[in-house]
Amino acid sequence: MSFLKKIKQNWKLILFLSKDDIRKRYAGSALGIAWAFIQPCVTILIYWFVFQVGLRSTAPGNYGDMPYIVWIMCGLIPWFFFSDGLNAVTNVFIEYSYLVKKVVFDVEVLPVIKVISCLFVHIFFIFLLLAVMALFGYFPTWSFIQIIYYVICSIALILSLGYITSSLAVFYRDLGQFVQVFLQAGMWLTPILWAFETIQGFSFSFLFKLNPMFYIVEGYRSALLEHQWFFEHPVLTVYFWGFILIMTLLARFITKRMRPHFADVL
Repeated sequence: MSFLKKIKQNWKLILFLSKDDIRKRYAGSALGIAWAFIQPCVTILIYWFVFQVGLRSTAPGNYGDMPYIVWIMCGLIPWFFFSDGLNAVTNVFIEYSYLVKKVVFDVEVLPVIKVISCLFVHIFFIFLLLAVMALFGYFPTWSFIQIIYYVICSIALILSLGYITSSLAVFYRDLGQFVQVFLQAGMWLTPILWAFETIQGFSFSFLFKLNPMFYIVEGYRSALLEHQWFFEHPVLTVYFWGFILIMTLLARFITKRMRPHFADVL
């Protein structure tokens, strides 16, 4: 049975478990689900204060007089989605071990549950970004519709990597901590808070472009701020989807090999 067919058949269950996942994540706290939005907002404000107020950073020259807060939000918001999604998916088989042990339950849908729950929050921040842009007099054009495409890119990246990390995490529990360290380093190696144009030399710039999140972060900025279309960057587009294909094939191989042993370990 194909992956998409499994998603279609279990869609109601996935949606229910995604909503329940958000509710359980903040159960017992006074502000509840509000923390899903408060924490990223505070993080954005801290980065804005440190880099613009403290270090006097500005948006790169090709963005003109664009407010720095708008520029960094276009980079941080897709990164938050990727980071939260990969972190959540990595531990999904351990968290839902009671479902993994059931023979009749299709465990392949579990990572999708985590991605959907993170997507709810991401959609809110996309609209928040549009509101902040409008506040400063920047309004989206037709190129904004590409955000749907880049959200799909983000989901594909999270799932292709997530099926690998979640399968391995069942046997190597330290992997979850490694993923967190990897994401912390990855944020600074992605042009989110700094301009890619500052990189000197072809070899260094080429290495940074190998990071698949480069394509997504720059894609958000291209769609919202520069009004460019993704097909204007054919080489990066082909590379990104080639990377996704390789990771997906690797994920299928690893999951297929390890799935029969999940119940024994969990």
